Amino acid sequence: MSSLLKITDLHVAVDEKPILKGVSLELRQGEVHALMGPNGSGKSTLAYTLVGHPKYEITSGTIEIDGTNINELDPCERARLGLFLAFQYPVTIPGVKVADFLRHAVTNIRNPERKEGEGLIPMREFRKELKERMEELGMDLEFARRYLNEGFSGGEKKRMEILQLAMLQPKFALLDETDSGLDSDAVRVVSEGLKKLSGPQMGSLIITHHERLLEYNVPQFTHVMLAGKIVETGNAELAHELHNHGYAAIRERHPAEAAEEQERQAKAQTANAGF
Repeated sequence: MSSLLKITDLHVAVDEKPILKGVSLELRQGEVHALMGPNGSGKSTLAYTLVGHPKYEITSGTIEIDGTNINELDPCERARLGLFLAFQYPVTIPGVKVADFLRHAVTNIRNPERKEGEGLIPMREFRKELKERMEELGMDLEFARRYLNEGFSGGEKKRMEILQLAMLQPKFALLDETDSGLDSDAVRVVSEGLKKLSGPQMGSLIITHHERLLEYNVPQFTHVMLAGKIVETGNAELAHELHNHGYAAIRERHPAEAAEEQERQAKAQTANAGF
């Protein structure tokens, strides 16, 4: 039976300000979901909440993996249960080589009972697997000897996250605007890499404004967020419609949420103006 990530009536606040207002969604292994919506609608908030970022407070609702409530679990425990987040802006860690980072990450995911000071995954075994994954993704082996994201181009940072996906083999991959700031060639490389890793053992939630990442990874489900709520769910045609025509029709069909969004934007503009 495939694993299930189930989000039920999720409400989330940041600094006591409500952001998510009753989000429900189910993602199974093997499925591809797209999550779209205007800036500030709550897409990234959902992703960070799912992986346990401490800034995001769950005020009600549940997140479950195979029936286990993970609301109170820390990010490491959630990762061991199969969650992975590809960041919009991956961080740089000078002095830590890609290979060393991946070896520690793989060990911690696969051997959750390992005590501090116990050995990592055997080097020979790890190098063999890393080489195989990099060759599958068409990556230069020298990449593994570089410091994590230091001096990387935008495309290299995103390919690094695809390599992490390949090594960690999560049940559920959350991709937060992975196509942001990339040129067409880089998007194609990342899209093809994700496609190679997709299959019955991994469900994907692709957060995006655009359709480029979805050309190779066609979603069975497309969800649209507005004012912290999922207001519509459809198939790949919905993503195509939003790409071509924007969110005007969505706002017309959901006037209450559109009014909330407009009010939030007005407050943000007032705050930025110093009033």
